[in-house]
Amino acid sequence: MSRKSRFSTAQILDATATLVAADGPGAATIGAIGALLKAPSGSIYHRFASRDVLLGRLWLSKAAFFQNRFTEAFTNPDAAKAGLDAALSLPQSARADFAGARIMLLHRRDDFLAGDWPADMAAEAARLKHQVDDAMTGITRRLFPRTDAEALRLAYFAILDVPFAAVHRHVAANVMPPPYIDDLIAKAYRAMITRRPRTGGCNRKNSGRQGSD
Repeated sequence: MSRKSRFSTAQILDATATLVAADGPGAATIGAIGALLKAPSGSIYHRFASRDVLLGRLWLSKAAFFQNRFTEAFTNPDAAKAGLDAALSLPQSARADFAGARIMLLHRRDDFLAGDWPADMAAEAARLKHQVDDAMTGITRRLFPRTDAEALRLAYFAILDVPFAAVHRHVAANVMPPPYIDDLIAKAYRAMITRRPRTGGCNRKNSGRQGSD
């Protein structure tokens, strides 16, 4: 009968997140993770086949946390309120998981995705790749209602770009986003969505930013 592992998947991911949030992905070696947990490397490899898989699962878990909260905001039947809730989800999520915010806002997706992934990880990466763009197309149609390039750019700017800029400044300084950031984001959002895109905008090509990068 095999001996039960003393360290859970969540514990190992949390330790890895702590190291990455402080010093970047390169700091999350198996040795450093084991030292932080006071665990032998075998306990880590018992849960994760390789360091690549561990870093990939860390990125996927943090991306899912932030993106799922973002897209869930769009379920509000009031389009304007749904867009505002989505815009405010970034500072709120950053406060709920500050290490996750450091990982998602200060590093590139490619810093975590390497090697061959198990099928379930590849499927989750594919879902995340399209999740934000699909949600943004939907809220743009509800707000304006059209999805040409100008409308999409306006929606992306109000709902994604402004919150990202507001939160990134604090996260990069290793400071929790202060509460007044939410009010600034809300004021900017309301000012922008009241400005309707011009009639007959250009085509949709090259509109908006991609979801997870």
